[in-house]
Amino acid sequence: MVLFTYLCESQFDIYQFMKTRIISILLLFCNIAYAGQPWKVQLFASKEKITLDINLYEETIDVPGMEMFGPMNGYLGGEIYGVWAITSFNIKKNKAILRLSNDLGSETQEAELTQSSDTTYTLKLLGNTVVKKVEGRKLVKIAPTLNMIKK
Repeated sequence: MVLFTYLCESQFDIYQFMKTRIISILLLFCNIAYAGQPWKVQLFASKEKITLDINLYEETIDVPGMEMFGPMNGYLGGEIYGVWAITSFNIKKNKAILRLSNDLGSETQEAELTQSSDTTYTLKLLGNTVVKKVEGRKLVKIAPTLNMIKK
C-alpha cells in the first residue's frame, strides 16, 4: 500500500516503469533460452589441444574439409589426425552419445559427452580408441577421457 501511495503522489512516469520492466523480462527470457541449450557449444581440451564444436539441435556447423556435405551437427578437431564429424547422436539428460566418423569415412568412434557444469564437459571415448594424433613420426591414440571447457 505504501508503494501505491508513493507512486500516486510522486512524479512517477508509468511508461518508463513499464518499459524497464518489459526489457528486464525480455533479458531474463534471453538468458534462460541461452542457458537451456547445453548441446550447442564450442569445447576445448587445453592439455591435448583438441576442440569439439557441436550443435545437436540442428545441422549448422561446416566441418573443415567436408564442406561439400553441407552443414552437420559438429566435429572433433585440433591436434589430432584428421577431422572427425558427428554422424549421429543420442541425448539422455546430461549425456550425449556421439558417433564420430573420420574425414576418410574409414573409421568410426563412439563417444560419451557428459555435461558436468555450465562450462565443463567430459568426453569419454567408448570401446577401442581409434582417434589418433601425431607424435614425432608416429600415430598414437589420444587419451580415452578428455576434460573440456567452453570456449
